[in-house]
Amino acid sequence: MSARCFVDTNILVYAHDRTGGPKHDRARRLVENLWATGTGVLSTQVLQELCVTLRRKVSPPVPLVDVRRLVSDYISWERYGISFWDALVLQSAVSAGVTILYSEDFSAGQKYGSIQVINPLNASHSD
Repeated sequence: MSARCFVDTNILVYAHDRTGGPKHDRARRLVENLWATGTGVLSTQVLQELCVTLRRKVSPPVPLVDVRRLVSDYISWERYGISFWDALVLQSAVSAGVTILYSEDFSAGQKYGSIQVINPLNASHSD
């Protein structure tokens, strides 16, 4: 397997903006290669920025249904493969510098880097 590669928003925007000329062609080929090799990585922030850019800054705007499909597809590139909304929570916890995330929605006992998930509502959890 090839090395994993982090992709910034502008590359993804060019890959999906058909008015981008040669940049579109190069970015599209790169993204296709990353899909084929399974080596693409991105962050929740990149997904957020991609949504905004494709809907508000690209002319003509990419239809909402297409943006939703792209986000759904690209979420598999997010490091932990969790939902977009859970990734936002996790990134906020990382940004806050915490080591414990209390949640019923994440898998109790799961570790995400330096963050440990604890479900305080679980009967086996003691205060």
